[in-house]
Order: sequence, then C-alpha cells, then structure tokens
Amino acid sequence: MKLSDCHNIDDFRRLARRRLPWPVFDYIDGAADDEITRARNTAAFDTVDLVPDVLAGVAAIDPSLTIMGRRSELPLILSPTALQRVFHWQGERAIARAAAKFGLWCGISSLATVSIEEIAALTQGPKLFQLYVHKDQGLNRSLIARCQAAKFDALALTVDTIVSGKRERCARSGFTSPPRFTAASALSYAVKPRWALDYVLREKFRLPNLDDHVDAGTGEPVSIANYFNTMLDTTMDWATAERIRADWGGTFVLKGVMSAGDARRAVAMGADAIMISNHGGRQLDGSRAPFDALREIVDAVGGEIEIICDGGIRRGTHVLKALCAGASCASGGRLYLYALAAAGQPGVERAIALLKDEIERGMKLMGAKTLADLTADRLRYR
Repeated sequence: MKLSDCHNIDDFRRLARRRLPWPVFDYIDGAADDEITRARNTAAFDTVDLVPDVLAGVAAIDPSLTIMGRRSELPLILSPTALQRVFHWQGERAIARAAAKFGLWCGISSLATVSIEEIAALTQGPKLFQLYVHKDQGLNRSLIARCQAAKFDALALTVDTIVSGKRERCARSGFTSPPRFTAASALSYAVKPRWALDYVLREKFRLPNLDDHVDAGTGEPVSIANYFNTMLDTTMDWATAERIRADWGGTFVLKGVMSAGDARRAVAMGADAIMISNHGGRQLDGSRAPFDALREIVDAVGGEIEIICDGGIRRGTHVLKALCAGASCASGGRLYLYALAAAGQPGVERAIALLKDEIERGMKLMGAKTLADLTADRLRYR
C-alpha cells in the first residue's frame, strides 16, 4: 500500500498502521477505557441524513468562511495534537505548511515538538495555540507571552484534562514521551526500521515550548497519563479561565465544552468561541459525541458565540452535517495525524485535498452555493 492508494481517511489509518511501531500507532489511534466514546464520535454522524435540493445551479460554489476573525478556505480546522514528531520526523512543520497551502487554521499543542516561534515563522495563515494549564504558573505565563510575541491568532484553553483518561493501549505498550525502548516493545520498533532511523538519526526529540521549565516528557521519558496527573493544575476553574482570557487579551476559545450550561457560562465570560470536544474520546469514556451534543448547545447559545464541532470527522459529509446542525465550523486531529504518520507533508496535503473535494462535491449535490445554504432543514434525524 502506498500514498496513491489512499482515497479516504481510513486508508491513511491503514497505511499509518503499517509504517508505525505498534506503541506509537496505538497512541494515535487509542482512547480511554473501552473506547466507546471514540467510536461514537464518528458513528454519531450516521444518525442523521442529508436532504439535498436539486436544480440549484451550482456551477460556482464558495466553501469559505470567516472563523475567529480569520478567513478559512474550508469550514475545517486542523485541531492541535501533541508529540507530532514521534509520528513522523516532519511533525508540526508538515501540518503548518499544509494548512497554509490550503488556507486553513492549524492548531499547535502545548506539547508540540516544534516551537511556537518556528511555527509562526513558517506560516502567515491563521494559528491557534492550545494551552494546558500547568501547576507551574511561570510556564503558563511564558506560553501566553510567547504566543503574544509570535502573533498567534487565538488561544484555546483545554478544559477537559484535569486528570488523564485511562488509555489502556498506552498502559499495555508502555508508550512514553519521548519513546522508551523496552523489552516488550523492542521488536515493534525493530521491524519498522525507517521510523526507527528517522527517530534516532534526525534532530533530537524535545518539547521546545516546555523544556525551559520541565524535564518530564521532553528529556525524561514519562507516560502521558503521568504527565497530566502530575504536571497539570487540578484546581483550574472558571476564575482561572477568566484570568487566562484577561492575560491573553486576544481571541479566546474554550476547548472541551460538552454541555449547554457550560456553553452559556462561556458566553457570559466573554469567550469568542467554544470547541465542542471530548478530546477524541481519550478522557471520559461514556460521554456523548460532539455531534450529538451540538444541537442542544446550538439551541442554548447559537448566534451568541462561534461553535466548532471537534472530533470524529472522517468525511466531507460529516463537516456538512455539522454545519447543518448549527456549527460554525468543524475540526479534527486524527483526520490528519493518520496521514502525517503515513507519509509526512505529502500525506497531510493529500488528506486535506480529499476532504476538500468531498466538501465541495457534497455542497453541489446538496444544492448549496455557500455555507449559509447548509441550514437545519437540510437534516433529518433518524
């Protein structure tokens, strides 16, 4: 199987599985507990049907929008994800360049493997930084200040990682950041020599946004669960969020909102956007899918705040369904991580191009000339 054989996101997943050591693949692919919520995130889109209008004259369509104050050529954001240079040596550089090529927002994690400053230099496109609130207040202030200096367009406070979800695949494999070669996993790394050579011979793995403050995860191997459970601030509350919003002073997003009540509080505190997200099913297993929560949240705060439906996106029609249900935009991480792991920047670009084609074709088949035509009456709930 090669890159040209990938015609959808599931194809990229299969190719990534062939090319990655199993502990690394399972870190991308896995989720919490029984992984029920991870499966729901995509399956939720199957609970509704699209209703097309015909004879609409769709020779020219426009899938662009303005989201969080910046133009995007598609209603799709590349969500922030951690540790990308573990999956492919190009890491966040590939994502930033691909996003810029297609005119999309890209998100950068606190646990990114490329620095805030380098990403800012790579692209003039819209950029979002995802903030984990650490116990080290100096680190929190440093991350915000660096994003301000680098002129990032938005800051997203992740609110669903007070503690780590129980990621059993990682517990079984012993996956750490940086990867630690154990007796149990040695064979998996050995039989993927291309990955192993890239990891060993290219630039040393690090988490440059953290390495002036912490060793764990950047120089000292640690599981993500241990990192979250020891480094992150469990006292974070709404007052913390308001303080971070004030310190940041720019476009502010809450990532991880899953209830109408929390959405109303986000509006009240002056957030510019919310990301309806369950962290890819990696935190609270048994929680709802973002798409399932979308309509209730839209009914509560629609029109008062921008709403991004984050997670489970595998098809362009999933994006269209999210917009019909009232989302301002959709976003996802695995949809490009599989492609990154499979083939680096060319893989990410092919994945985005396929989704772009699906969105545009879907709009034409729906009789939608612009995203404003994707209204609630274009959906039927089963």
